[in-house]
Amino acid sequence: MASHAVTLPTGEQLLLAHGDQRAVVTEIGATLRDYVKGGIQVVEGFSADEMATGGRGQLCFPWPNRLGEGTWSYSGREARAALNEPALGNAIHGLVRYRPFVVDSVAQNRCQLSLLVHPEPGYPFLALVEVAFHLGSFGLTVTTTVTNADQVPVPFGLGFHPYLAAPAHGVDRAILSVPAHGIVDIDEFRRPTGLVRPVDGGSLDRRKPSVLGDSILDVTYCELERDESGWATARLADVDLGTVELSVDRTFPYLQVFTGDTLVPPRRRSAVAIEPMTCPPDALRTGRDLVVLEPGQRWTGSWRVRRT
Repeated sequence: MASHAVTLPTGEQLLLAHGDQRAVVTEIGATLRDYVKGGIQVVEGFSADEMATGGRGQLCFPWPNRLGEGTWSYSGREARAALNEPALGNAIHGLVRYRPFVVDSVAQNRCQLSLLVHPEPGYPFLALVEVAFHLGSFGLTVTTTVTNADQVPVPFGLGFHPYLAAPAHGVDRAILSVPAHGIVDIDEFRRPTGLVRPVDGGSLDRRKPSVLGDSILDVTYCELERDESGWATARLADVDLGTVELSVDRTFPYLQVFTGDTLVPPRRRSAVAIEPMTCPPDALRTGRDLVVLEPGQRWTGSWRVRRT
């Protein structure tokens, strides 16, 4: 009897290695499925025989977070995206999370994948997305390049959805710090009102490390403090396992922090998503911090994650 190769839900699995670090990137969605250092999780991923749920490890393009009512327009083109958060009337996390990317290159500690995004009802534009993963002495660095392959100006937002795996005892005992002076105010549909509120020592102020406890977070942080090189770093610490750091360059002015309260057990409050975003929710409709590329123009941004 002829044997058949097993096709995994997330397609080809790309294994990266550097020292005691191991990461797995998948063909489907250019998703970060797993990342460990010294046998300890850096991000909370999922197994090879599962599909990604809850946005776990996924790339969000051409918008991160929520797009209200799924309708928008740009360069004279009208768009209508499917509402995959129907209870609130939103389209969420873009359109490429479950699409097969092309594997451009693979080496021991790095790989690159790409996707030519063709026009569709939810995004009537042509754009090339290239994602490179590099495992090195700092940790894992993810660099994305977006190129306008269309004949008109092309708008987009970009985000990533890693769940940091610092807590050994669940989210409640984790220690979180986010170097942000502001949060994006939202309405009952979880869409921005247009206001940015200062954290100013309130319950959402995480500029100093503090235990999460029973805090429920699904918050867009902004006005990030940066080092001399322009990187902003959020940290999730655990007294037993150390600290996971996620850093973003200046192309990512926003960090979404999500404690996983709406996820189905056992994923509920088992890790904390700290999500790099180039724009706030609903940017394709509001234009707030939207990236716009002229024909042929390229954009590049990076973020990185490591366990210290």
